[in-house]
Amino acid sequence: MTTAETVTKAVKRGLRGPLDGLFTTSLGKTGARMRLVAVGFCCLYVGIGARLVAIGFKPDPTTMRRASGEPIAASRPDVLDRNGEILATDVKTMSVFAEPRRLIDKDEATELLTAVLPNVDSRELRERLASRKGFVWVKREVTPKQRDEVFHLGLPGVGLAPENKRVYPNGPAAAHVLGYVNIDNAGIAGIEKYIDGQGLADLHDAGFSLTPEELKPISLSIDIKATHAIRDELEKGVAHFKAKAGAAAIMDVNTGEIIALASLPDYDPNKPGDMRDPTIINRMNVGVYEMGSTFKALTIAMALDSGKVNLNSRLDARGTLNFGHFRIHDYHATNRVLTLPEVFTHSSNIGTARMALGQGVERHKAFLRKMGQLTRMRTELPESAEPIVPKNWGELNTMTIAFGHGLAVAPLQAMMAVGALMNGGYLMAPTFLKRNEEEAKKSAVQVIRPETSESMRYLMRLNAEIGSARKVNVNGYFVGGKTGTAEKVIGGHYSKTRLFTTFMAVAPADKPKYLFLTIMDEPQGLPETGGYATAAYNSGQVTGQIIERVGPLLGLPPRFELPTQPFPLLAKLGYGIANSPAVPGGGGH
Repeated sequence: MTTAETVTKAVKRGLRGPLDGLFTTSLGKTGARMRLVAVGFCCLYVGIGARLVAIGFKPDPTTMRRASGEPIAASRPDVLDRNGEILATDVKTMSVFAEPRRLIDKDEATELLTAVLPNVDSRELRERLASRKGFVWVKREVTPKQRDEVFHLGLPGVGLAPENKRVYPNGPAAAHVLGYVNIDNAGIAGIEKYIDGQGLADLHDAGFSLTPEELKPISLSIDIKATHAIRDELEKGVAHFKAKAGAAAIMDVNTGEIIALASLPDYDPNKPGDMRDPTIINRMNVGVYEMGSTFKALTIAMALDSGKVNLNSRLDARGTLNFGHFRIHDYHATNRVLTLPEVFTHSSNIGTARMALGQGVERHKAFLRKMGQLTRMRTELPESAEPIVPKNWGELNTMTIAFGHGLAVAPLQAMMAVGALMNGGYLMAPTFLKRNEEEAKKSAVQVIRPETSESMRYLMRLNAEIGSARKVNVNGYFVGGKTGTAEKVIGGHYSKTRLFTTFMAVAPADKPKYLFLTIMDEPQGLPETGGYATAAYNSGQVTGQIIERVGPLLGLPPRFELPTQPFPLLAKLGYGIANSPAVPGGGGH
């Protein structure tokens, strides 16, 4: 035997030892191997089965959406107030679905499901289960008890899907700002609809299954505590003065932020119900109204800013102002020549109309356009209204619009313009999102001179001291204000008995921070008001109560020592009267 053959035999002997055990046919060893393989396969099948059960009872919403074409209530970001309080959030809920093609007995399934879900119509459910669709909803957002009962039915082709339900912890407070969602968690109105318009709906439609943790919260400008307060005071005021409706808002004049807003009647966004009711609208943003004498502030600001008049100017308010067959008169006529401050404190229609005529029709229109009163105002809220502007604007229109008749705007739109009169002359679009002064100034437009703005604050303060706004002169807040009463147009004619009242107030008038607006639709005269239903007696009184209540909430502690020189620019121009109260008087509406 050669050396090579010897090596080969040795290698074979060395390999045979380890491999012999694998290829043996011994019955004892074969049984052990079979048991080992069987255990392995059992573990594999148990794992696969557990996974299938998990998938069956916890279906992925994205997969379901793609497979069925049915909407699944997706996640939405939390909505917070300016202080971080939750205004809207998602909670997890379960919904019952069925796959008709997998159902064994559709009649039995209908009977069993309607037994544990009594609000489901049996006829409609039977029709859905009899369809050839791959997926149908049985009932959305079931209770935990109903979820467990459906689970224990053990019906093949019936399952439970996790969804998101939108919850509004504050009920109707800020409802008109927040809006609401439908059962698929899609925004229908207000900020909720705005959020979808910023790209959330597109992400959901593209199949992205986002969780609340992945969505950045939306911080609003709204202060929910102040909103609760103004809604409460407004609700009491509407009931007391028997008004059809009412609304109130607070705006930071230095940022344009809407701090609080309430409009009655309102609704609970947790259960919005039938929102086709035309009375349930955001009157601040959607309604358009003739704003009455609050518009006189714009007219006087226009005249002062032009340089054609000043605080020492005098205007003839004797008798009536005639234009063809039309007669303009003052509500509380003085029948004398008035100084410009007296025109404001007496709320003189004649004096204001003369100032507007002095500017001319085109300049008047240009000023109101610059102040944002002739075009639709846009905010984050999708709902807005186009102002009602005269088609053929002539001198008579200029005269009546000067004191708030003949042009209808959204109250928030008028608030925006008056805010510019108070803050030094900067027009800034109102916003429902939180921002600071620096951010606001980037998009603001200077529309009047700072001296004109200070003159208007002085007139507002004077009116609260001695004029038609005395009911809002809350002690300690150095408030300025202006009333506005407009007769409603009924059947093409102005009604003397059906009024729309407004009250605009700024606090504090020397260093303006907040602008307050209250409106009331058809308030009634009461014995305590002498039967009067004009703004000073209802909207004015409610505004005063709002200021007194929310001032401390908004960081405006009362100052019981009046400022020594509240209007320094006017003092430099020689208007010493601007820093001391004038002789009491005035009436107006």
